Order: sequence, then C-alpha cells, then structure tokens
Amino acid sequence: MEPNRLALGAARGARARIVLVLSENWTLVDARRPHDVVEMARIAEDTGIDTVMLSEHVVLGPSAGADGIMGNPRDYAMPGNQDPAMPWPDSIVLASAIAAATSSLRIALAAIIAPLRHPLTLAKSLATLDLLTGGRLAVQPTVSWHAEEYEALDVPFRERGARLDEHLAAWRELWRDSPATFAGTHYAFEDVYLEPKPTRPTGPRLWIGGSSVHPAVRRRLVEYGDAFHPLGQPSDQELTQLHAALRDAGRDPASLEWIGGIRGRFPDERSPADLAEALEQVPAQLARGFGTICVKPSQFIDDLATLPAFCRRVVEHVERAGPTSNSSREFEAS
Repeated sequence: MEPNRLALGAARGARARIVLVLSENWTLVDARRPHDVVEMARIAEDTGIDTVMLSEHVVLGPSAGADGIMGNPRDYAMPGNQDPAMPWPDSIVLASAIAAATSSLRIALAAIIAPLRHPLTLAKSLATLDLLTGGRLAVQPTVSWHAEEYEALDVPFRERGARLDEHLAAWRELWRDSPATFAGTHYAFEDVYLEPKPTRPTGPRLWIGGSSVHPAVRRRLVEYGDAFHPLGQPSDQELTQLHAALRDAGRDPASLEWIGGIRGRFPDERSPADLAEALEQVPAQLARGFGTICVKPSQFIDDLATLPAFCRRVVEHVERAGPTSNSSREFEAS
C-alpha cells in the first residue's frame, strides 16, 4: 500500500516551540509561594521559551496514590501515583498572575478538567483570561481520571466524557454568538449573553489529547482541536489514524500544532535527572513531527537560581537541533 505523507507540527524550517511545565515543581519552588511560579514564567519569557503550561486538580482523594507514590518526587504526576496532599494551585488564578507579569509568553492550561464546572462559568473565566493575555491563551479541556474528585464535587464520574463534549459544543456557541442558545443532555441555556467575548471568535486555541488515542480523542481533535497533546508517546499507527481522520474532515494536519516532550531518567529516588541525556530525545521527537517540545525543569534542577541557565541551555539545544522536519515525515498506512 502507498505510504501516507503526513505533515506534522510546525511548518518546514521553523524552530520547534518549547513549553516549560510549571505545575508539579514542588522540589524546586514552595507551593505556598505561587509568586515563585510566576517568576518562573517571567524567566521563561526572558530566556526565549515560547510557552508555559499549568495543569490542575481541584481536590484529591485517598486513591490518588493507589498505584504507588512516584519514586522520585521530581517525576511527573500521573494517574494513581500522587500523594493526596500534593499541591495543585488554581490554574486559572495563577495564569492570570502570569498574564500580568509577561507580554509575549503563551500560557497553556493543559489540562483543565471541564466537567467539574458548568460550561457557562468556565467559558466566562476562559474568555476573560484570554483577553487578559491578549490572545496568548491555549486550553486543553480534559475529563481526567480521579473518581473521588468527581464524587467530592457531586459530578457523576461516568458522565464525564459526555459532559466534556457538551462543554466544547457550548463554548463554541457562547464565544461566537450573542445571544447564545444550547440544548444538551446535561446542560442547556437559551438566549444568554456571555460578554466580553474572547480575543478570537472561536475562543482560545484548544489542545486535545489524553492517555490514549481513543475514538473520542480523534473526534474532538477533528471537530475542535488546534493542537494534539497526548499523555505519553502515541504510535505511528495512531498518528496515521489521526491524520486520516483530519483529512477525511477536510482539515490539513499541518495546520495543527503537534506537542511532544522529553523526560528525565533518574539515577535514584533522591537525585535529579541528567539534562544532557534527556535533550538527546529532541531530534527523535522532531523527526516524528512533534514541533513543540515540553520540558519540566524540576526533573533536572533543584535550585530556582539556576532556572535562567537551564532555560537558555534548552533553547540553545533545540535551536542546534535544526528546523522541524515535519512535512517530510512518512508513515506506512495500515
């Protein structure tokens, strides 16, 4: 069978974007000093980082660590590996402070657990935040994984996927139209005026992704997505399926942003990972077509004073890696 020619990520010749992960850095900064996280964002902007990223939980329950607490506290928080007392500052409030302290840095809420809120209130918050950033906001709405969080907020866990779909459909109406009307199974409103609108009529740019590339992720990406941001490494077959779905819907995969990342390998449970070793993953990510690279600083450094040098080193390495080769990547069609 003839190979599919799949254009991934940014345009040919563009330097890859870099995303500095600001959540979960509690071995690097004090959770009770959120202004230190704002300072991390300011440093990121000053050193040439393109984007900062915040994730969230509203609350955690005892099962947050059911699969065993992460061995090294510098690692990524994943489903089932978190101390229930792990801090998760309100990402929208924190992003507002970052917006006020920066001028060109993109701010990504990745992820925001949409079904825990009503679409009217969340659409209003995101529209206002987008205006505060001057259109620098990206949002990754997700359903998350933690049933006890849903139970605490009195939201049915089994309905989370359907509720997310209704959020996305309702936001489209609310950010575009006044008055706006929506009738779904879980949410409905008629002739409401949500003002002020966000910067763009389509709202903040939407990142779509999940722990797997299941049919709902493909459908949401095709219908609403400006970017694909998976948790983990999707296979070539999964990327082929995504591109086929986009093309079938008349969308050019090259018009989307494709977001990958690098991870550290910890020598033990007490020490940070080696940045040079992790940066060796960048060319492979670019070769697969991921034109945006995420990096979490606390995996590699323990002192906030070293963050400027860390950021500059990452930027210099990505620049040396050369332009993204996205438009030349080929995957065999299955």
